[in-house]
Amino acid sequence: MVIHAVHSHMGRGGATSRIKMRNLINGRVLERGYKPGDKIEEADISRRKASFLYTGGDDVYFMDDVSYDQFSFSTDVVGEHVHYLKEGSKVDILFFEDRAVSVELPKKVTLKIASAPGAVKGNTASGNVTKLVTLETGLELGVPMFIREGEDIVVNTETGEYVERVNS
Repeated sequence: MVIHAVHSHMGRGGATSRIKMRNLINGRVLERGYKPGDKIEEADISRRKASFLYTGGDDVYFMDDVSYDQFSFSTDVVGEHVHYLKEGSKVDILFFEDRAVSVELPKKVTLKIASAPGAVKGNTASGNVTKLVTLETGLELGVPMFIREGEDIVVNTETGEYVERVNS
């Protein structure tokens, strides 16, 4: 899976591409350079929709939405993305040779604020216009001062940042 790609062309020299990619089976990251005529065999990957079920021990459990098969990933594979998952969350699972190898979250998820300190008069004078809140999944996040406990917010799963408040 390609993580990062950079194309460069140096004056009279030929163009090259530097590609950083992750092995789908063992998770190792590899960086290589390619020239315009180089051929790369594309992996036979399929995507299926699945629902997040629960986290148990060192594993995160999902269920295929079509076949209802259950499978799990170690928390090492899911990584920090586990903080954006709540029961019933829809995700894309990447399959390589009929084996689940990776989880792709939607770009944005809606989560409820579990606890938030109240805004204190004078906080904005110091330039501090955000406060730290705890979401229903246990993730701590900086949000604007007007956000209150019990409200739903949208979070960007790629950057881990607050996007907007959900109007009820």
